[in-house]
Amino acid sequence: MMSRSWFQQDGATCHTARATIDLLKDTFGDRLISRFGPVNWPPRSCDLTPLDYFLWGYVKSLVYADKPQTLDHLEDNIHRVIADIRPQMLEKVIENWTSRLDYIRASRSNPMPEIIFKM
Repeated sequence: MMSRSWFQQDGATCHTARATIDLLKDTFGDRLISRFGPVNWPPRSCDLTPLDYFLWGYVKSLVYADKPQTLDHLEDNIHRVIADIRPQMLEKVIENWTSRLDYIRASRSNPMPEIIFKM
């Protein structure tokens, strides 16, 4: 499974330290999306990063919905929520992502206040 997995992270200093990037490159090879990684991604690009503008908020809202009281409960919730994400939802996320990219290209990198995620 790991050979097909991609890893994406933000530009936090601890995430882009040389030792961290070297470890991630060893683990993910050219499937690392990160500042200083093989696939460079601009830091603080929340308008362009589906993980930021959609996934983390979506997962968090469902994971904490029943107020897990133990780490095992929290971990079970995380696994369940991730496993329940359907391809159709991801297709909509990608459609929205391409709209965001088109907007940025047309606006010459100006902020995108009127673009919101639509399900």
